[in-house]
Amino acid sequence: MDVHGSVAEGFEPVRDAFVRNFEVLGDRGAAVAVYRDGRKVVDLWGGTRDAEGTEPWTEGTAQIVRSATKGVAAAVPLLLHQRGLLDLDAPVGSYWPEFKTGGKERILVRDVLAHRAGIPALDRGLSAAEAADGVSGARAVAAQQPFWEPGTEHGYHAQTYSWLVSELVLRATGRTVGSVLAEEIAEPLGLEFWIGLPETETHRVGRVAPVEPPESAGMLRTRPRRNVSEAYADPDSLTRRAFAAIAPLPDENDPAYRAAELPASNGIGTARALARFYGATIGVVEDGARIFTPATTELAAREHSAGPDRVLVVNTRFGAGYMLHGPASPLLSPASFGHPGRGGSLGFADPETGIGFGYVTNALAKSVTADPRAQALFRALKSALSAL
Repeated sequence: MDVHGSVAEGFEPVRDAFVRNFEVLGDRGAAVAVYRDGRKVVDLWGGTRDAEGTEPWTEGTAQIVRSATKGVAAAVPLLLHQRGLLDLDAPVGSYWPEFKTGGKERILVRDVLAHRAGIPALDRGLSAAEAADGVSGARAVAAQQPFWEPGTEHGYHAQTYSWLVSELVLRATGRTVGSVLAEEIAEPLGLEFWIGLPETETHRVGRVAPVEPPESAGMLRTRPRRNVSEAYADPDSLTRRAFAAIAPLPDENDPAYRAAELPASNGIGTARALARFYGATIGVVEDGARIFTPATTELAAREHSAGPDRVLVVNTRFGAGYMLHGPASPLLSPASFGHPGRGGSLGFADPETGIGFGYVTNALAKSVTADPRAQALFRALKSALSAL
């Protein structure tokens, strides 16, 4: 496998794991990057920019990262909170009066970020056009009755997170999530990451496609537990309904979908951007700035939800907008916070080691929260750190 880029001395195990992902775990095109204490120590890419094509992945290739978008998007409401423009302990309805229906009057902004709002699904799924129009999604979640008493339990808001966060930011600032991200975070930090891909950047984005892990992956082709499999197979389960809030599933290679602002699912960026972003949530990155104050970093990583997830049907942990280290989504250490993307992508920060990590791929596997390729990379990173 012809891998490009660089690794700092001591981080060679990450390169070895990256190569093995192509040789054993079925990667087609991918990139991985790591920042440590604000300095880039890993920046690698390889394969083809299209999962089913031949054009090589280049240094500037970007890909859709699915739900890894959520972690980047969460920085917007947290930054607004940091500036005193959004109160996490205020009812959502104080910003968005139309939301105060059907028992949702006491849902707090904090509940939305921690997947405790009780609105992971819709009674009627939206079309891709409706999901992207900036209006229909907000109307649907405002009209939706909760599936449980808000604030008492948690369940992954796979798609509805888009419209909840988007409308909160819009009501609080008059601006969209994508514009705040671009102007207040991405531009100052030089991040190649967009929620709402500009037409000027479409040329650099590869096509994604589903893949099956090869037979050579052996024991890594694990089977989910029966109750999890049943939840995904049952069209009436909350699990299936949550992921089907946009139905039929959108074409993630469609330029119109990529241009929309869906902070739950359609962020596009490089591994370098993810790693640099997460590095900037816990410290100052080289030639850049820090996104969060120490207090906001602590807030992001503080446990808000834990235990049985009503949607994912496994035990999950969430901070304020971030998935936390746990059995369903192992990260570098118990202090880590970040977000995986269904199919493989992953970004996270680890305050204990000063690590910002990013992995993106165009080969979308069936994984939801713990893709074997991403897991192999950060296990190699953990090994490298222990030897330094």
